[in-house]
Amino acid sequence: MQRNSRKNMLLAVVALAIIGVALHGWLGSHEKAHATKAPPVVPVKVAVAARGNLDLALKVIGRAEAYSTVTVQSRVSGQLQSLAFTPGGHVHAGQVIAQIDPSLLQAQLDQARGELAKDQAQLTQARSVLARYTPLLSKGYVSKTDYDNYKANVGIYAASVKADQAAVEMARTQLGYARITAPVNSIAGAPLVYPGAQVTANGTDLVVLNQVQPIYITFSVPEASLDGIRAAFARGKVAVSATVPGTRGAPLTGTLDFINNTVDAGTGTIQLKAESPNTDDRVTPGQFLQVSLPTTRLVNVVTVPVEALQNSPKGSFVFVVSADHTVQQRMVTAGPDSHGRLVISKGLAGGETVVTDGQMLLTNGSHVKVVKG
Repeated sequence: MQRNSRKNMLLAVVALAIIGVALHGWLGSHEKAHATKAPPVVPVKVAVAARGNLDLALKVIGRAEAYSTVTVQSRVSGQLQSLAFTPGGHVHAGQVIAQIDPSLLQAQLDQARGELAKDQAQLTQARSVLARYTPLLSKGYVSKTDYDNYKANVGIYAASVKADQAAVEMARTQLGYARITAPVNSIAGAPLVYPGAQVTANGTDLVVLNQVQPIYITFSVPEASLDGIRAAFARGKVAVSATVPGTRGAPLTGTLDFINNTVDAGTGTIQLKAESPNTDDRVTPGQFLQVSLPTTRLVNVVTVPVEALQNSPKGSFVFVVSADHTVQQRMVTAGPDSHGRLVISKGLAGGETVVTDGQMLLTNGSHVKVVKG
């Protein structure tokens, strides 16, 4: 019995030894494989550091302002017969937007035409009489006084015809004023009077029209920025961009059109205006805008996308991609930024490739793979 127990114990020891040797071999091969495994490749997005000129931008709050505002009035008195526009809708230059009752004006025109016809007939008769008596004057069959009267009648009726023609033209013009048209392409506001109301010539407002294509972007800048803006203005067209706070999409673009001639002594600012096509009616007069315009031009500087810059306790840095697809952490000195580009005044050369996305997974010497998107 004791002999069998010793035998079993010996077998157990041998089995454990075999398992230990096998386990040691497996762990050794695993560690070796792990030691020879290639380092991970980190997907990143990159950009090339550019060398060139950069216009620094000033960002201020502005408002959209109608290019022109017209308060439409009737040029003749009468009863408003109809309105022919949609409130808040587009109207085109020359489009009829209101109609004054033309019946009285038509009657005045007809009366003026009647007076003209009467005086033309009298002028024709006076000329006939003068032509009939002219040969008789030299023969003594008509007195010089009578002849002068016939001749004067021709002049009187000729003058009356001219006056009547002017009266007809005035009546025709007044009748034309009964059709009220839009002076410019614009957007109509709400009606200020409605059909059936009696309007007074040059005294009753009918509707307000706002021209919004193009539209003005109005804003004020500190007087300290004025010299830089004027310098940019002297170089050529100054591009201005504006966005509606809280919205996405491409900014509204325009060009600087007006610099006021006086600085507001109370605020220390000066008013500027930029003209924008606003072809899609994106902004409405009175709307708040975030405005950006160039003030100073930096010449021959190195710039990178602002996303490339990283910060650490030791300072700012970027990851530079080498030819062997590894990255080096490069300490840099950052300058001002504008339109998404950041000036690197020290530590980076133009043409070098920097990482713009994926930096959180990188360390000095990491292998990277450039992805697009």
